Amino acid sequence: MAEADLDSVIRSIAKKQHKIVMDAAKQRQGRLMGMAAKAGDKAAKARYKQLAKDTLLLAGAAARRLQITAENAADSYARGIKKAAEDIKAAEEKPVKPVKKAAKKATAENKSAKKAAKKKTG
Repeated sequence: MAEADLDSVIRSIAKKQHKIVMDAAKQRQGRLMGMAAKAGDKAAKARYKQLAKDTLLLAGAAARRLQITAENAADSYARGIKKAAEDIKAAEEKPVKPVKKAAKKATAENKSAKKAAKKKTG
């Protein structure tokens, strides 16, 4: 099933993005912790440690939002494909009704009546 494959592709891309974001955040957090260790005074050390902590926290939140958004997109895609397949199946099951000639004749009479009414008023 092609639709299942695309759904899984969306999810796998989201997992890769999540991993990339978290790896980058961990690298930045490590760099900031290293800077905190080299800092000369307590205020600078505390500032770097807080930045490192906030970096991981905010990157984790951003990665979760990316993951949730991708899962929602994959679910939405799967629902849309399923509905389209059901619609096609339902359309194939229903026979197409032919248009009656009387209906065409009635619409032609209505058009000529409207034209006559416009001529009288206009």
